[in-house]
Amino acid sequence: MDSTQPQPGPDGALLDERTVDPDPVAQFGHWYEEAAAAVDAPEALALATADAAGHPSVRMVLLKSWGADGFVFFTNYDGRKSHDLEENPEAALLFYWEPLGRQVRVEGAVTRTSEAESDDYYASRDVRSRIGAYASHQSRPIGGRAELDAAVDRWTAEFGDREVPRPAWWGGWRVTPRAFEFWQQGLHRLHDRVRYELSGDGWRVERLQP
Repeated sequence: MDSTQPQPGPDGALLDERTVDPDPVAQFGHWYEEAAAAVDAPEALALATADAAGHPSVRMVLLKSWGADGFVFFTNYDGRKSHDLEENPEAALLFYWEPLGRQVRVEGAVTRTSEAESDDYYASRDVRSRIGAYASHQSRPIGGRAELDAAVDRWTAEFGDREVPRPAWWGGWRVTPRAFEFWQQGLHRLHDRVRYELSGDGWRVERLQP
């Protein structure tokens, strides 16, 4: 038997609304830990946004921290995703951990992280990645790869051996969840789905049909 695969409970459910953790952040932690043992990049997630007109957009980003206060990723504040979030500060996240047949969906409001938090993460990046934030005007057209490489070279020369500080146009976003869905693949497309939704000071937990 493959120990990485979830095993059904007494009634055949792989994911049971009666036995999940009442705190969805804690439940996410349990699943994230198991995903980290099964996939190379458990932190990879699809981020969905929409602009002021409701036009949707989705792309992959990396989760950099998470906890009771939300889920954090970092990016260029001048790129399309940030423009969407400034106009419409709502987002949906999707984690997909294929070896385990699991998805986690998170929906919530979005705010910028503090400058101190953005500074701390930026300082942890390797120097080439920090310089890349200066060289790339994210989401804008460019004439070719050579133009981007030349910009990297210019900024590398500009900083020399000096510290590369975080540019004002780069930082983090935090998604504060109001809803979670945990999805476990089942046989014959009879998947197990458990949704958490904020209700007063706590979370309402319910099973969804597949």
